[in-house]
Parts: sequence; structure tokens; C-alpha cells
Amino acid sequence: MKIGIIQRVLAGYRIPFFDLLAQSYDGNLSIYAGEARDEEMIDTSQQLQIANHWQAENRHFLRDKFYLCFQTDILGWLESWDPDVLIIEANIRYPLTLAAIHWMHKRNRPVIGWGLGPGGEINYLKRKFIGQFDALLTYSQTGAQAYQTAGVDPSKIFVARNAAASRPRCEQAIQRNSNFDKNPIILFVGRLQERKRVDLLIQACAALKDDLHPELWIVGDGPARLELNELAAAEYPQTIFWGALYGSNLTEKFNLADLFVLPGTGGLALQEAMACGLPVIAAEADGTQADLIRSENGRIVEPGNLDELITAIRALLSDPAQLRKMGDRSFQIVRQEINLENMVEAFQQAIHYVTIAKKEK
Repeated sequence: MKIGIIQRVLAGYRIPFFDLLAQSYDGNLSIYAGEARDEEMIDTSQQLQIANHWQAENRHFLRDKFYLCFQTDILGWLESWDPDVLIIEANIRYPLTLAAIHWMHKRNRPVIGWGLGPGGEINYLKRKFIGQFDALLTYSQTGAQAYQTAGVDPSKIFVARNAAASRPRCEQAIQRNSNFDKNPIILFVGRLQERKRVDLLIQACAALKDDLHPELWIVGDGPARLELNELAAAEYPQTIFWGALYGSNLTEKFNLADLFVLPGTGGLALQEAMACGLPVIAAEADGTQADLIRSENGRIVEPGNLDELITAIRALLSDPAQLRKMGDRSFQIVRQEINLENMVEAFQQAIHYVTIAKKEK
């Protein structure tokens, strides 16, 4: 069986997932993906080891809510790879998705949509677009419920909880050295862009400097870095910008931190932090946070609410013993539920479902 996956961009954090999925299909997986816009600063330097990559021709138009991406040679890739099953981003902003769906269905082959959910108001165009997929993969129960609300048969919906880290091999999280006799370390990992709201995290740490004295570590790069450097210098000089880190260098920062905070829209670093045994705080954004964060391992805060963010950080850092227990619970959630292996399994279930359904027709 040959699997094809269409992505706008082949981001580095997806490489381990695609290779693991490809391994389960004897390497018969091709990723069709192109370049991001320069200002997005998405890391695409990592290379696939098992899956194949076809370099797409991305043409970007307009910005923000009017943004469109045309992948102009999409039919050429389909003709060349000739997939038995196609998995495609369920995003109406990529108009040539429709041509790919038509190409597959003309040959009586299934197409699986993959996304957060229908998003926003569910109008006629969205229902019609979603209705073309033979099955849907989504990152969370929130997304699954949204697709059901849009009229999708629940049997066609598969939840593949978003993951960047594999299932830990050890049974317990690492034993951390306490930083509370000095300064507890708060860690953020992600692209530095406005929607991540790192500015709120800097302001929250500044509000806590007199009683908790946290040290703030920011890992990542992006278009907002200069502005954030200036804000930190003015409001909280105890902020360290490490730049973009990967592999063992990134793991080292996870292992040395005491608390992971994601104050803006979602990121896979949340699951990576949990895999390293960190308690977590995140803003409620795309629905995936609700699957990862429970009362026993962290807090979900209202997006943009600085006071709520300060309160959550203070509550967790004020009880070091409980903080360690929350980190242990984070580790077990990743070990047992939300990891790359389980994500791959959900994709396999969706692929099996659509292939059986096509045979029965």
C-alpha cells in the first residue's frame, strides 16, 4: 500500500512522526510539501530518513484570514506517486486540495482529511468541503466534537492526539535537582511570534520577581525576537534567550527546568515538556490542551489574561513538592496516552477504515 500525505510545509517537528508512520508501511509514504513564507521562520532543515519528500511549489497569496496557498504541481506529484490512500490537510485555504480529492475519487481511492476541526462558524461551504473526505483525523476530542456538529458520521472521525515525543522507555520521570534554593526556572519553547504571547510570560515573571524570583528561559526564534528582547531588558532582565535548540540541547533545557509555560496558541513543545516530566501551564487555544492538561499535572488559563497567568504560576511554584508530583503525572500521561506511537496507531486505524470501506463499496 502506498500512502500520500499533502502538507503545506514539512516542519522539522513532524519528521519523527512521518518516519515512524512510513516505517509501518515499509517506507511507502510520500510527503508532498513546499516552502513556508520567509517571515514564518519555520525550521525545515531536518531530513526524512524513511519517508519520501516531494518538494512542492507553494505560491502564497494575501495575509491573515485572507491567506491562500496554491500548490501548483500537486497533480504531477499524484501522477508520479500514485497513492492508494491520500491524507490531506483539511484546510479550505488551500484551494488545490479540491483537485487532489477529485483526482483520487475519480480513481475510486479514499481521501482522509487531517486538521484541528472545521473552525469558526460551520456554514454551507465548510459542510460541503468536509463532506468530501472519506474519514477525518483530528488532534483532540474537541476537534472530533466539532466535526460531529458539522454533520460528520462519528464512525468516520479518528482522534490522533498531537505529539512530537515518543513513548518514554523508562517507567518513571527523571529525578530533578531542585532549583528552589536558588531561583525556580520557568521554560518556554516555541517560535517567537506574536500569537505565542511570550510578552505575557515576561510580564508575569516580572510580577513575581519579589516573592518567587523565577528565572525565565526562552528557547526559540522568530519574527518577534527583537521586540521580546527589548521587553525583557526593560521589565525582566532575569530572562535568558537561548535561541532555537534541537535534540539533546533542547532536552537538557527541559530536564533543568521546573515549570513549562505556553501562554499563547498551541505548540507541540507542550507534549515534549510533559515527556520530560514537567508540570505545565497553557492558554486554552485550539482544544488540544484539554487532552494534555488535567488538574493533576498543570493548569489551563484564559488566553490573554495576565492576572490568571500570574495566579497559576504562583500557585504551582509555591508548592515545590506538589510541583514534582504534577511533573510525574505529566510524564505518565505521555507514557500511557499521548505519544508518537499512539498518534501513528490512530492514523493506521483511519487508513484501515477507509480501505475497508472502499472495498465494501
